[in-house]
Amino acid sequence: MPLPDWTLLFRTPAFEVTALLLGLVVGSFGNVCIHRLPRGQSVVFPPSRCPRCDTLIRPWDNLPVLSWLALRGRCRACRAPISPRYPAVEATNGLLWLGLAVQRGPSLQTLASMILVSALLVLSLIDLEHMLLPDAITLPGIAFGLAASALPASPIRPLEAAAAAAGGYLAFAAVWWIWHRFRGIDALGQGDWKLAAMLGACLGWQKMLLTVFLACVIGAAVGVVVLRRRGTDRLPFGTFLGGAGILVVFVGDALLVWYRGLFGG
Repeated sequence: MPLPDWTLLFRTPAFEVTALLLGLVVGSFGNVCIHRLPRGQSVVFPPSRCPRCDTLIRPWDNLPVLSWLALRGRCRACRAPISPRYPAVEATNGLLWLGLAVQRGPSLQTLASMILVSALLVLSLIDLEHMLLPDAITLPGIAFGLAASALPASPIRPLEAAAAAAGGYLAFAAVWWIWHRFRGIDALGQGDWKLAAMLGACLGWQKMLLTVFLACVIGAAVGVVVLRRRGTDRLPFGTFLGGAGILVVFVGDALLVWYRGLFGG
């Protein structure tokens, strides 16, 4: 008698609902990373506390989205306002996980994509606020991509993942060297180099190039507004890379097919 297909246990709607709920929880942890990693703090200890009054946040006040709504966006103890960024990140990550669950169904590759989009979301928001891409995410992200490429159903093989990671890192380093050598400008930070390597390891060289192209287009479109608002000549390119990477996870295959179709290949 053949064994039952384990994926049947996670078919609609159970898998989608589970993905949404887990995505909300992971988004809550993402908020911890966004707040603590740029400050060099542990994301594990101490437990979550109000930054204003230092009161420990109880589990029932730490439910993704729901607790913020129930508390009307304020700390229970001191009534200090809680940024709407927290439920926004939780909801966004939950919806990203739900979208991948609906699009791809239950598989290890779906899980890998969920982890990737969460990491890119966190990196994008950290870079937007701090102009920083923490090694605590990018370096494990490179290792994660290389490990995921060894999965049986992976669309890219380990050699391609390793070559794309190295190529992304070296290409970004070369851009930095050229601008630094001839213009005296640090056009790309080393965090961008490592993020490019992470994208190469996780997506392969074709989707990595597509991500960089989309990031440049998005950056050019919003760059003037951001530069004027910040009064600086620096842009958080990692934010554009992360956002473009999330887009490519969802529609990268379709965009590549469309592009090849333009040339009949």
